[in-house]
Amino acid sequence: MSDRFRCFGHTPLYKDYHDNEWGRPVHDDIKLFEMLILEGAQAGLSWETVLKKRKTYREAFDGFDPRIVALYDDAKIAELTVNAGIIRNRLKINAAVVNAGLFLEIIEKHGSFDKFIWEYVDFSPVTGHWEKFEDIPLTTPISDKISKDLKKMGFKFVGSTIIYSFMQAVGMVNDHLKECFVYEETVTGFLGQQHPE
Repeated sequence: MSDRFRCFGHTPLYKDYHDNEWGRPVHDDIKLFEMLILEGAQAGLSWETVLKKRKTYREAFDGFDPRIVALYDDAKIAELTVNAGIIRNRLKINAAVVNAGLFLEIIEKHGSFDKFIWEYVDFSPVTGHWEKFEDIPLTTPISDKISKDLKKMGFKFVGSTIIYSFMQAVGMVNDHLKECFVYEETVTGFLGQQHPE
């Protein structure tokens, strides 16, 4: 695949993320929670920085199980703030704990976070038709709406830009460039794919 055009990815780690994750629909609540937390942690940093720390994040945050993260106490939070393998920002760590509890409330109310979040795009990926990366928006009316709704519930680090990045990461939006080989794969394989009931 090295000879095929891709939107981004100049290191093996980043290439793997681009080729196998970014823009591909995710319907697993644990994975959705992971990406929500990691996108919030990324704020102000590069996504590649987060990817490099992802393995340690999974270990530090108990596999991103929201049922466990929601129960973190002050001692656990203090432990995380000195873990050099993650982004040691107390506000972001506290936000992950708060968001875990709210995430569980959504599951309780809607059956799954997956069902709740994908309803914003009618359970089908929104596909962009971009020629250049500079044309891809940082926010959209849908990310504005999700951000506003989540903030109203009490979620932290869920600004519209973060939410749009989350939507791209979990395939709610397919923003691969038209020239990219993944664009063809995702449009053919996922566009119009209905949410699994």
